Parts: sequence; structure tokens; C-alpha cells
Amino acid sequence: MPSPFPGMNPYLETPDLWSGVHGRLIVAIADILSPLLRPKYFVAVEERIYESTPNDRILVGIPDVSIQRQTTGANTTNATVATPAVQPTNVTLPITEEIKERYLEVKRVETKEVVTTIEILSPKNKRSGEGRTSYETKRQRVLSSNTHLVEIDLLRGGVPLPIMETTIKSHYRILVSRSERRPQADLYAFNIQNSIPSFLLPLRTGDVEPFLDLQNILNELYDRASYDLVIDYHQEPIPGLSKTDKDWLDTFLRAQGLR
Repeated sequence: MPSPFPGMNPYLETPDLWSGVHGRLIVAIADILSPLLRPKYFVAVEERIYESTPNDRILVGIPDVSIQRQTTGANTTNATVATPAVQPTNVTLPITEEIKERYLEVKRVETKEVVTTIEILSPKNKRSGEGRTSYETKRQRVLSSNTHLVEIDLLRGGVPLPIMETTIKSHYRILVSRSERRPQADLYAFNIQNSIPSFLLPLRTGDVEPFLDLQNILNELYDRASYDLVIDYHQEPIPGLSKTDKDWLDTFLRAQGLR
């Protein structure tokens, strides 16, 4: 069953689903682009690895193990039980976590030069901590090079990545930064009511640039992954919506017969 939404499905942003959506979307885009870019370019699935810091730790709770001494009827009466003066309190320790984030690089076959980087933002990229710091460092490195950047933000939560001199606010954004036009770039801003805009994938001057139809890719992904079986449209999406958007969502889902 296809996604009922005209654009981004906000229910795919829930933490229980997003990791899988992100991974599937990376592979789907690579599979779509690879035959379109042959024989001059190839698409590589790359991985960025970092460890969380005290500012971005994941709390891992490990349950206590209670060991009790079994007693028999013969020694129960005469047993002496020592009671500690201070009883322990159950606590949770911060455990550093290794984070892996996948992204795409379009490379020239002959030289292995990275022509275009395609990033799909994760929640850690949009909140303070090592995830955002790591991505911002990589982002600035790309923006200071001859590599084009395509940055896809399909998450309403968190703080958007910086763009100078703009007051545009939207649920979602796609940024296409061509190296020869910097610091200028193309920003596609859209909301849950809108379809996801298509755009040309930037390549080297003179090469035919394919359209990236992210809407169609996401619709096919939703269908193949059977997300309709695991999403309860009677619940509210996570993160939540403003009252105006929440009212629109309720009317829309009722019209689709999903509420």
C-alpha cells in the first residue's frame, strides 16, 4: 500500500522507524542513480563513525541482579541477618556509544574524485552534541572544496543546519549547493501538505544531470517496507504538530479513511 501523504509521511520520523527509513533511503537513492550516471560516475555508500561525548551520551540501563541466600527450616530461627547502615540506590550509568551514519558520494570513475556528496540528516545532526559537531565539520569541509553538496532534511525535530540571511521556516528542507555558485545555494523548503520537490543532481559542467525524484523513491520505499502495517494513524506523529497542522492532519487522515 502506498503512503497516503502527498509528500513526506510524518509518521516515518518516529524514533522506532527513522533509522530503518534512513538506511533504506540511502540504498534506494544509490540504486536509482547508479544506472543513470554510468559510465562516467559511480555512487558509493560511505559511513561516518564517531563516538558520543558526555554532551551527547546514550543512557544504557542495566538492571540489578538480586542474589538471595536460601534458608532451610533448621537454620531460619537462629540465622542472624546483618543490615547495612546505608541502603544502596539503583542508578543508571552513562555509556559512550559508537555512532555510524551513512551517506552517498558520487565519484568519477577515472580519478575517484568526489564530485557530489548526498547527506540525509539524522536526529543527532540536528541537536547539540558530537553528532552535530561531527556533521558540521564535515559540511564545512565540503563547502570549502570543489565538491557539490546535497543536504536532505526530512525531520521536523531539532535545529536546522545554518543558512545565512534567511527567515524561511518549514517542516522539511533540501539544500543543493553547487561548488561554482558558493556561497549561493538552492533551498527547497516544504511542509507536510506539500509534495517533496524534485531537483537536478549537480555534476561537473557539461555533463547531463539526472532529476532526483525523492517523492517517488520514498513512496516506493514505503510500499516495499510495508510501513502501512506498523503505523497506527489513530495516534499522533512524533514529534508533535502545531494546532493548525494537527487539524489538517486529522481532516486529511479522515478523508483517507485512516481515522
